[in-house]
Amino acid sequence: MATDVKAALKEKATGVQEKPKSPAQRVRDYLERMKPELNAALPKHMNPDRMARVALTTIRTNPKLLECSIESLMGAVVQASQLGLEPGLLGHCYLIPFRNGKTGKTDVQFIIGYKGLLDLVRRSGEIESIAAHVVHEKDTFEFEYGLDEKLRHVPCLVADRGQVTLAYAYAKFKDNGGYQIMVMTKPEIEAIRERSKAKDNGPWVTDWEEMAKKTVLRRLCKYLPMSIEIAGAIERDEQTVSDLPIIEDEGTIIIDVSEVEQGA
Repeated sequence: MATDVKAALKEKATGVQEKPKSPAQRVRDYLERMKPELNAALPKHMNPDRMARVALTTIRTNPKLLECSIESLMGAVVQASQLGLEPGLLGHCYLIPFRNGKTGKTDVQFIIGYKGLLDLVRRSGEIESIAAHVVHEKDTFEFEYGLDEKLRHVPCLVADRGQVTLAYAYAKFKDNGGYQIMVMTKPEIEAIRERSKAKDNGPWVTDWEEMAKKTVLRRLCKYLPMSIEIAGAIERDEQTVSDLPIIEDEGTIIIDVSEVEQGA
């Protein structure tokens, strides 16, 4: 790593041996030096200091992220910044470590959360209401596609509602009062999960229902009005920034995140 080379040269010139930095310290330094790039990527209502602080807290919470390649880790932070989504407990987006079989390194997969996806869709200003829910075995659920679509869901109000059988999402438009419905069965959702590098880690394990709702909502988004930028961001969901060079120019970290590896 370039930072290690600089430390070695300084030690040779001064004769003073510097104490090696911990992985957390190195990540903190990279985030500090990336603030100009984060500032350029972030929406106006967000600032790079907070994003760097939130990202560092998230990384420290999951020590496995410190084992990831710095390219994919910083690239994921940039992706989150471009979308104006904060990683962490709020569930807007997630940074998930996984073993890259092609490179033999541990990389980071960037995943938009259910709440983050809702936020992106609402930014179009053309949606009056939007939501997604899961349906359990003991619920009453009726739906019908066609010229006169119908949707009715009555949750069973008991402790044991049975297993999840499907998930659905709907959106109502502001202009004409029209709406769009999407329904996916549990096997269809699991098929999507199987294509994710993070299928056995992160929110797919800890928050399966949230990811099920996000999966059906993401499919619904193909039929909703939104900007090209937001549509492209959703299309690139669960992609991985990998094998990208980190260029150090006078203390500034530059990462090209235009090239991504499809994750799911």
